[in-house]
Amino acid sequence: MIRVLLVHDACLVRSVLAEWLRREPDFRVEDTPWRGAHGRARLLRPDVCAADLEAADTYGVPPLADLCLRGQDEIRPRLLVLASAHRPGLLKRAIEAGATGYVDKAGSPDHLVRGIRRVASGGRFVDDSLGYGFLKAAEMPLTRRELSVLSLAAEGASVAEIAGSLHLSHGTVRNYMAAITRKTGARNRIDAIRISQGEGWL
Repeated sequence: MIRVLLVHDACLVRSVLAEWLRREPDFRVEDTPWRGAHGRARLLRPDVCAADLEAADTYGVPPLADLCLRGQDEIRPRLLVLASAHRPGLLKRAIEAGATGYVDKAGSPDHLVRGIRRVASGGRFVDDSLGYGFLKAAEMPLTRRELSVLSLAAEGASVAEIAGSLHLSHGTVRNYMAAITRKTGARNRIDAIRISQGEGWL
């Protein structure tokens, strides 16, 4: 029996996918929105977490690393993500979180079933249609520090507040914002935030 935790913030989509997966005789499926995902994962101890790469409350960047966080003596569930090629930043986050399965949200539900079985057995599964997204993910132009600065800016923090939070000088924050604007091809800070959220970097 493969224990599956399906994580998706869209209730209707989550319910339909869960019912589809429950048709498989060797699957035991539970589902949850992102808000309760960490607790459900700890409680249910699934073999596979199948998680959508969009989260309603976090600018589209879900807490993937927290989803499968366990104690040292516990077994981590394998992570499979539902992804889109046009949001390469989210693919990069999934790679960093250790996902071993990548299913295209625009593809067939059968791919999700095959992907779950593959990662549950210790293998990897990647939809061919996500190839372009992975190429774009490798080209993500912003450093971790620049992403930290931009994330705070996206939350409405001023230069002074960003500087205080990250222990930087005001001038350094301004330099980071100038570099971010240049690297993203944006016109200004607001445009840089919009572009970065659209690409899934934030």
